[in-house]
Amino acid sequence: MLIAVIAACEIGFWVLLAAGLVTRYLLRQPKAGLVLLAGVPLVDVVMLVASVLDIQRGAEPSFKHSLAAIFIGVSVGFGHQTLKWADQWAAHFMGGAPRPVKPPKKGPERARRERAGWFRHLLAYGVGVGIMIGLGLLSGRGYDAVLAPAGTWTLVLAIDAVISFSYSFDRSTPTPREKEPV
Repeated sequence: MLIAVIAACEIGFWVLLAAGLVTRYLLRQPKAGLVLLAGVPLVDVVMLVASVLDIQRGAEPSFKHSLAAIFIGVSVGFGHQTLKWADQWAAHFMGGAPRPVKPPKKGPERARRERAGWFRHLLAYGVGVGIMIGLGLLSGRGYDAVLAPAGTWTLVLAIDAVISFSYSFDRSTPTPREKEPV
């Protein structure tokens, strides 16, 4: 049952995002589009409530609960950036706005962008692992099973840190062509 809720929530995320952008730019109803876009984070609330209810009804903490925690963490860490990115491209394709500026490939701005991305990843990790621990404690049966994916996620976070912060040591500056809009 929880897997179906998780799948429905992920589908709901993209459907609400698309509907909000289409309403905002193609139908030219920015307020209605904003209401739909504001509903995107509510999908995570539904997923969290479903996970908590599943545990309270006696379900053994498992990977499905971890998956919900990961999705919620990633949504908290990267959701705003994803909405902003999608909005910029929708404004360009559907609303006639200028094409979004391509991020720099090198230089201090790239390094800052990479570090900021890692800190968003760290936030996602903290929220996701915190939810995993909370669900394990709520179950009263421990959190070994629900926390199992955190080991792999920790490794991914560490690799991401090495890659993201390595850009801080690149002292090259972008050429003028790289600063132009795409």
